[in-house]
Amino acid sequence: MGRLLAEHDSLALLADHGVPVVPETVAATPADAAAAAARLDTLVVVKLTGPGVAHKTERGLVRLDVDGPDAAAAAAEELLAAARPDDGPVAVVVAPMLRGTRELLAGTSRDPQFGPCVLVGIGGVLAEALDDVAVRLAPLEPRDAQEMLDDLHATRLLEAFRGEPPVDRDRVAAVLVALGDLAAARDDVVSIDVNPLVIVDGAPIAVDALIELT
Repeated sequence: MGRLLAEHDSLALLADHGVPVVPETVAATPADAAAAAARLDTLVVVKLTGPGVAHKTERGLVRLDVDGPDAAAAAAEELLAAARPDDGPVAVVVAPMLRGTRELLAGTSRDPQFGPCVLVGIGGVLAEALDDVAVRLAPLEPRDAQEMLDDLHATRLLEAFRGEPPVDRDRVAAVLVALGDLAAARDDVVSIDVNPLVIVDGAPIAVDALIELT
């Protein structure tokens, strides 16, 4: 296994390559988390982050709908106390709580024979159970990315849904192209895991990511 980037470092790298990401503030202490929540002045998410923190949801290291600075400080204190020695240096991230009824996953892997590949699928906590993904070799053209979306079984989820507008397929395709370009340009990128890619008002936003480097 290679070196894992912490969530906030992974999202920062993706943002540098044109992927829309949720704005996060890294907080080293509960007081820092409270200050970040006060600046946002909305419901927030508080998560533990660090190079060894890979599966936050399974470990209960995510707090949703945190309301106000005091609650953010309490959540941060609890999460920092839950860190394990093998997590390495940790902090918490504070981000605005995004609302979306649809989630995708996207990412890359590196095949020993064919090189970097891009994948997209239905995301969220049911991603593994549904196993609805499409894969192409990187780099991608926009047309390739659109065909990947067509290959998904649950394509109806990309249409207007529960009062929400249809998914902006061009923006999702642009995310896939950007991921493919990043993986193709950097041989040290072993894999990229963006899950979920939340659909907000039809547009994709990466709210969690994990990048593995050699």
